[in-house]
Amino acid sequence: MKKLIKLFFSIITFGLFGCGGNAQSIKEGELAPDFTLQDENSKSYTLSEFRGKSPVVIFFYPKAGTPGCTKQACGIRDNYDKFQKNGIVVFGISVDSKEAQKKFKDENNLNFPLLSDQDKKVSKAYDVLNNFGISSRVSFVIDKEGKIAHILRDINISQHADQVFELAMKLK
Repeated sequence: MKKLIKLFFSIITFGLFGCGGNAQSIKEGELAPDFTLQDENSKSYTLSEFRGKSPVVIFFYPKAGTPGCTKQACGIRDNYDKFQKNGIVVFGISVDSKEAQKKFKDENNLNFPLLSDQDKKVSKAYDVLNNFGISSRVSFVIDKEGKIAHILRDINISQHADQVFELAMKLK
């Protein structure tokens, strides 16, 4: 039964990819839209605070706790040491509440900030909000100047952590 439930959520999540919100209005080379969001512990992060300091990886994901989002986040978790050692900042963002983000983080021992975009303003600014009112799975690699260096729209969640790490390392 548990496998059937996971399969159902995987099919639902997979189906969301074709429902808009694929960052088509955002272009590489543009200044990344600035934002201030809170993490699961109500700590605020402002993107522009990292300008001139480090590359930033932002990955938007549909729903905390779903199988695909869990696999993607755990891939970052398992590789987070190398991001930290190389001064690369990583944020996971979804429209889930801070409480849902905290539960997701605690259940999966995640070691990086999960930001809550519950009012959906950041997802709209990055053009990742889909027709179902949740974020599509899109990642952005932002350079030290705050410009979008890479946009990943077709994400293989098994390879995501390695892929964004390699792209961010090229910006060092």
